[in-house]
Amino acid sequence: MKTVYESTFISVGPSANESLEDNFLITFGEGAPRDVAEYCFIHRADVNDGGAFGAGSMLTIGESEYLVTAVGNVARENLRDLGHITVRFDGAAQAEFPGTVHVAGRAPASVEPGQKFRMLSE
Repeated sequence: MKTVYESTFISVGPSANESLEDNFLITFGEGAPRDVAEYCFIHRADVNDGGAFGAGSMLTIGESEYLVTAVGNVARENLRDLGHITVRFDGAAQAEFPGTVHVAGRAPASVEPGQKFRMLSE
């Protein structure tokens, strides 16, 4: 698989880890508005080639790998342009919202600054 997006988490909003308990997380690129950043895992893009990804792609957080099961119709553009997506750890076959990426597997217990965030596609 080819890396179409890779970034490094640089900070965690004060309320961001609570989302993991509810099986989702929200990412946003560096420079997120302060009121939004409070709920987000903020990251800095290292690779952003605008490549397509969809069901069957692989999302990684640190050493954990998650099979992508559904992608909302604006998630690709939001990730490319803003570093912003909501990842739901529910394995749904249809995206619940336009900016959501659904993956199979359990949400990580935590996400820490320094961890890598990648989207891999064929």
